[in-house]
Amino acid sequence: MTSPLDALPDDPATLKAIILAQRAEAERMAVSVRAYEALIQALKIRIAKLKRQKFGSSSEKIEREIDQLQLALEDLGVAMAMAEAKPEPTEAAATTETPTERVAPRRRGKPRIAETTPRERVVLDPGECCPDCGGPLRLVDEDVAEILELVAAQLKVIETARLKKSCRQCERIVQPPAPTRPIPRGMAGPGLLAHILVAKYDDHLPLYRQGEIFARHGADIPRSTLIDWCGQAIVVLRPLIERIKANVMCTDRLHADDTPIQVLDPMVRQSRGKARAVKEGRIWVYVRDDRPWGGKDPPGVAYYFSPDRKGEHPQGHLAAFKGVLQADAYGGFAKLYQASADTEPRVREAACWAHLRRDFHDIWKATASPLAKDALERIGRLYDIEREITGLPAERRREARQNRSRPHVDAFRLWCESQLARVPTKGNLAKAMRYALKRWDAFTLFLEDGRIAIDNNPAERAIRPVAIGRKNWLFAGSDAGGETLADAMTIIETAKLSGLNPEAYLADVLARINDYIVTRLDELLPWNWTPASQQAAQAA
Repeated sequence: MTSPLDALPDDPATLKAIILAQRAEAERMAVSVRAYEALIQALKIRIAKLKRQKFGSSSEKIEREIDQLQLALEDLGVAMAMAEAKPEPTEAAATTETPTERVAPRRRGKPRIAETTPRERVVLDPGECCPDCGGPLRLVDEDVAEILELVAAQLKVIETARLKKSCRQCERIVQPPAPTRPIPRGMAGPGLLAHILVAKYDDHLPLYRQGEIFARHGADIPRSTLIDWCGQAIVVLRPLIERIKANVMCTDRLHADDTPIQVLDPMVRQSRGKARAVKEGRIWVYVRDDRPWGGKDPPGVAYYFSPDRKGEHPQGHLAAFKGVLQADAYGGFAKLYQASADTEPRVREAACWAHLRRDFHDIWKATASPLAKDALERIGRLYDIEREITGLPAERRREARQNRSRPHVDAFRLWCESQLARVPTKGNLAKAMRYALKRWDAFTLFLEDGRIAIDNNPAERAIRPVAIGRKNWLFAGSDAGGETLADAMTIIETAKLSGLNPEAYLADVLARINDYIVTRLDELLPWNWTPASQQAAQAA
């Protein structure tokens, strides 16, 4: 085999020209890499700032900007990796390379691999005899390197043959019963159904795209069939979904939020003369999450659909609720906070400091107002304390808030009252200050109870998948489609809050639920679930 050195010219002048050209190219690539690094760092800082600003309903605009910046960041990272890529040096080149010529590789994040990930060990053995003298070899050590590989998904057909036999003496026909299917007369297995549901409602992959992927795997599944499978699978899971919702709503503390979705409705075009037969429906979310103070109740989330945003919908969802509701200033919740003549209100309002912070941040970003910046710094001190007490018991959190947070809160109120006389009464600063003072009891409720959060971020995080998903599926096909979306999100997002892989969880549940005794269905709830394989291993 010809060595790469043999291909080089012998003329010194030509060699010098080659070296100079390579140096120029290396310098150009170095400049390009430095430019990429600077731009990537700037994008990372911008994304981090935007993530800290994700508060309130207007945060959906920020989410879109974050998505766009992250896409740009990916493209820059790929371009930078291409710029750095070069062939592995030959042994001859490696021996002539000097230490000063070596460039430290760019640091990359190492993948975090779960302990449950399957592992395959490949052993390269040099043999039993020495290649030089023929003597026997003994093991002294080994060098181990890991490669993360993807095993491509594939579809398979499981053919179940139920043998039919007859008795030679009495002629009785004997045949095993047919195994239960996840959906009646459906060809889809539990793993396939779980994959379709998670891909549609968690990965936001529309069914027509899933159909194209399945076709590449060798199965041409009509879109209408995929639609039927989704609907029937949700019907099978509905007993668990109803139990999740009932369990979440029976708490005495809830986070609430809502977001719009487009819903097809032919009556809209006929009655209102619109060009598109689309109306604006609503997805409501209610979250229970006691993890910040170590509560015993498992985290859960309940989603509901409504064809509009009338206050009667959340009032109906919370008809039996009694406790603290943390939400925005939506007027539909106001009736819940009202007290009768002789009793205290059934629902107490806890306001969201993140929403208030957003108002001041928008003002500071638009006008660079020093008063708005001062407000941000004052609110930031409260969040510094909250980060320190996350995970502590409720009573210790209450003590810390009383001793450390209350002075800052009281000072913030005095500051707002004093500044209101100095700023324009119709300006945005005055509006933000009046918003806080008008609902001061709601803003200070978290000081009295360590179980109450300082903001409504759990509900904001729970509603985000809906906001992301509607970019892909654009609208729900009907009110029934909106209800199906809410039910699917309830079981998938609750499984994720319980630390489960939603696809593995749904596959196991769909395989077992039709054979389960109704009185034991609670065993299949995400926070109680044990995989069938683990149960079999324990029984053995």
